Amino acid sequence: MSTSTTINLQDRLEDLFSYIREGRILDAINEFYAEDAAMQENDQPPTVGREANLEREKQFVSTVKEWKRFDVTAKGVGEDVTFYETVMDWVATDGTPVHVEQVVVAKWLDGKITHERFYHNP
Repeated sequence: MSTSTTINLQDRLEDLFSYIREGRILDAINEFYAEDAAMQENDQPPTVGREANLEREKQFVSTVKEWKRFDVTAKGVGEDVTFYETVMDWVATDGTPVHVEQVVVAKWLDGKITHERFYHNP
């Protein structure tokens, strides 16, 4: 693994965090995900393709009234893979507070995420 690859993924991961913190989740899909990217929740079947994932994220974002917290508590970068542990809080459109703690593992190719899996307690 070259140092430039590691630095590049570290930078890309930090940039992704910035997009999420700014509430630019839909922009992040276009910026950070490969055309054929797969996103997977726990052991559910993955959603494949950037457009399909963009639609899935639009549905999710439409359920959020207000973002409260996105804290990264641990992160790591390896050869074409990143992980991070996060704590998130938001208020749903019906006023219900939501708290999620999860680990996200992403596989990268050429600076784009090709597969991302979210591990959390549903």
